Amino acid sequence: MIDRIPTGEDTARMQRDGYLVVREFLDAREVAGLLDWATELEQAPEVSGRHWVYREDSMSAPGQRVIQRIENFCPYHPGFDRFIRHAALARWTGALLGGPVVLFKDKINFKMPGGAGFKAHQDQQAGWSTYAPLFVTAMVTLDAATLENGCLEIAPGRHREGLIGQQWVPLEEQGLSLEAVPTAPGDVIFFDSYVPHASKPNLTHAPRRILYITYNLASEGDHRERYFADKHASFPPDIDRDREKTYVFRV
Repeated sequence: MIDRIPTGEDTARMQRDGYLVVREFLDAREVAGLLDWATELEQAPEVSGRHWVYREDSMSAPGQRVIQRIENFCPYHPGFDRFIRHAALARWTGALLGGPVVLFKDKINFKMPGGAGFKAHQDQQAGWSTYAPLFVTAMVTLDAATLENGCLEIAPGRHREGLIGQQWVPLEEQGLSLEAVPTAPGDVIFFDSYVPHASKPNLTHAPRRILYITYNLASEGDHRERYFADKHASFPPDIDRDREKTYVFRV
């Protein structure tokens, strides 16, 4: 794991662009351990009241449902919990935000072969202002994120404009000037919640697993439990869904 703290240049770049790429934040052994933990969650029985599993229709295998993401896993996985709350990831995010941080959201995007991308949006559009005025997400690359499997695309500098779209409505990509940011295993991208971002589908034959860990300043309160309670009410994991209802992901 990286043994330094953000430099003044790092902080200036984050403020200028809204995101910061840190290459080789984790070494190969650490990435392998995180992949093992992700596989443990993927293969664990789905039980109501534990980690949340979401699936989607495959774009390359009609009729097949593939795992899309797993959320809310820290309370049920001590290894991930230590890595996310008590190691370099939280320290770096705190340095970039300007104070100690608390965990807001824990998510693994699996983006299996045939997995869809996501439309351009700002995270703050998803009602996050209800909880805190600003968040920073650490995107931890576990599998290489490439142009072919749908790496993160970011619109630099647009975070300085505040909310540029309506809540719960994806942004129009025309005019955003999105830039693809390929990353290698172990690379981390830190980006704030006003940065427009998107990704394309994974049309390769291998998964593209990535951690998305979101924090806010501790001085703004610990809202994780409330956030997940609110989300469960409107967009629960597959195992808790009412089969008579239709659930639509918005942003």
